[in-house]
Amino acid sequence: MEELVIRDADVVDGSGSDAYRADVVVDGGRIAGIVKEAAAAGCQRPKARRELDAEGLVLSPGFVDMHAHSDLALLRDPDHSAKAAQGVTLEVIGQDGLSYAPVDDRTLGEVRRAIAGWNGPGDDIDFDWRTVGEYLDRLDRGIAVNAAYLVPQGTVRALTVGWEDRAATPRELERMRQLVAEGLEQGAVGMSSGLTYTPGMYAPDAELTELCRVVASYGGYYCPHHRSYGAGALQAYEEMVALTREAGCSLHLAHATMNFGVNKGRAPELLALLDEALAAGSDISLDTYPYTPGCTTLAAVLPSWASEGGPEETLGRLADEGTSERIRHDLEVTGSDGCHGVPVEWDTIEISGVNDPALGEYVGRTIEESAAVRGEEPWVTARGLLLGDRLAPTILQHVGHEENVRAIMRHRVHTGGSDGILQGAKPHPRAYGTFPHYLGHYVRELGVLSLEECVAHLTSRPAARLRLPDRGLVREGYVADLVLFDPATVAAGSTFAEPRTLPTGVPYVLVDGRFVIEDGRRTDVLAGRAVRRTPPA
Repeated sequence: MEELVIRDADVVDGSGSDAYRADVVVDGGRIAGIVKEAAAAGCQRPKARRELDAEGLVLSPGFVDMHAHSDLALLRDPDHSAKAAQGVTLEVIGQDGLSYAPVDDRTLGEVRRAIAGWNGPGDDIDFDWRTVGEYLDRLDRGIAVNAAYLVPQGTVRALTVGWEDRAATPRELERMRQLVAEGLEQGAVGMSSGLTYTPGMYAPDAELTELCRVVASYGGYYCPHHRSYGAGALQAYEEMVALTREAGCSLHLAHATMNFGVNKGRAPELLALLDEALAAGSDISLDTYPYTPGCTTLAAVLPSWASEGGPEETLGRLADEGTSERIRHDLEVTGSDGCHGVPVEWDTIEISGVNDPALGEYVGRTIEESAAVRGEEPWVTARGLLLGDRLAPTILQHVGHEENVRAIMRHRVHTGGSDGILQGAKPHPRAYGTFPHYLGHYVRELGVLSLEECVAHLTSRPAARLRLPDRGLVREGYVADLVLFDPATVAAGSTFAEPRTLPTGVPYVLVDGRFVIEDGRRTDVLAGRAVRRTPPA
């Protein structure tokens, strides 16, 4: 007898088609049967050792977070309710060109310092891997939800070239090509870049194109955080489209937003650019989070020249009075490349987390507010924080536009990504609320998307981008990564004031056919594993 039957669910199967009533049978981690309108038809209903009454609940595929920063959180926090409670059953990590494989001892230490604001310093982690394959094997020991990995181009460059702003030699470029190929052979689904983060931003287009040729040869995709989301954003998007077209590589645009005052109301221009490229045969998708503020580290807004050489060199420049003044001028007057070419507005930058508890008074305030309290200029406050917390502070950047958010999420190649940073006392609420917020706010309350369309954005579309042949739909034989939610009550509990509040209206989540959320509570099940690249046919 089968393990589980979910009775009388309103199935939204991920295809975009209309919902239907069905009994869904789960056995051996797979969907073993679907009996439509079983009760109404009076037919023999499936039996199982356990029956779950799903009256009033929607059954859909588990949600895929196409842009996650859970690289260490999956290992550190077996509970991981931040994602599991949302209905997320698969996260894509290794984002923005910086993560923890492939590395050597030197590079691992540098990367840990560089992205401590994203993932914590990692002092509680046993870094017993160096290659991509070894990291995926570590995930296979058991995690809360599944994870796919992108080879981080910035880490590859740090390992090969270092943190200097210079062109790679032919030998170094060949070594980078080999590292990307090895990562894909070991199971990565593609490659990411952070082209406003060092050292990835130092790569010229020709170098990126060569790496994308490797990605394309393995059937993977390129996921860039491109060179600007502010001044020059459209040109930055065009650059990525042209680069991947030349390389013959699929493109997935990370957190594809149009931010800062210069881009207010300009989402239609981006979408026209994408439509033209799609019509010409480019393979493009994108992800967004359903909020206007962004989130990154305070160090990320610094000009690239100030970050050359790695974290210790950056701290040295900040400590030097003359160099610090030059940094300030680039930030406040010129508009640094780290701040997307836009002069920084300190009243839009809110500190969301620090590593040093002694600096906790800054959390929840903008730089401008803290500076006013301290009676000093905002740059003095920002500089002191960067030095005192050794580049670790995370920030919310209040620079988005609601009309852009809504326009982009309607596009036919859109998928959902939280970009969720789980560090800090007041992280962005998207880390805990992205997927219920789509369903509750943008579907039920605003009607920006229909329920069926939204679920397709969050399930089958990302599964197709990841080339997963048996995920993303409610179909017989597919992996039973499933979520049951109440369409009348599903909502993000997280807010900017209380960002770690769990969502409502998501009582059941299954990973590999096992309940990780049951009756609205996290179980002790660790059914997640590394989801490796499927080789092209």
